[in-house]
Amino acid sequence: MIEKQVCVNSEEETKKLAQRYAAGIHPGDVVVLNGNLGAGKTFFIREAVKFFKVSAVSSPTFALVNEYEGETKIYHFDFYRINRLEELYDIGFEDYLNDEEAVILVEWGNLFPEILPRKRREINITAGEEQQRTFDFKEYE
Repeated sequence: MIEKQVCVNSEEETKKLAQRYAAGIHPGDVVVLNGNLGAGKTFFIREAVKFFKVSAVSSPTFALVNEYEGETKIYHFDFYRINRLEELYDIGFEDYLNDEEAVILVEWGNLFPEILPRKRREINITAGEEQQRTFDFKEYE
């Protein structure tokens, strides 16, 4: 497992961090973002996917999954409103995982860790005062 921690103090620093991080994401990658409400998970994703020429990003809290087309296909999941693991099976989450041509981004993945693939990246975001955020990056092989 690879770990790294980065602290930022503004939205602009978060945007730059997201862009740098996105440059290392490739089709077939699964990236899980965890953090409390308002920590900046969707903001980080919105900025990261700009690297793939995707501009319209919204939180899939109620839709459960949004699909974006850019230079790479991206599936954006939000597990926040999921009540039972079976709901993820019902929407075909495992089928999405098998799409090696897409990047998969999951907010609140910590709510159902048992369905996540062993090989994945995780970003844990902790909000500090004002715009300060701490990003803990991990890679699981």
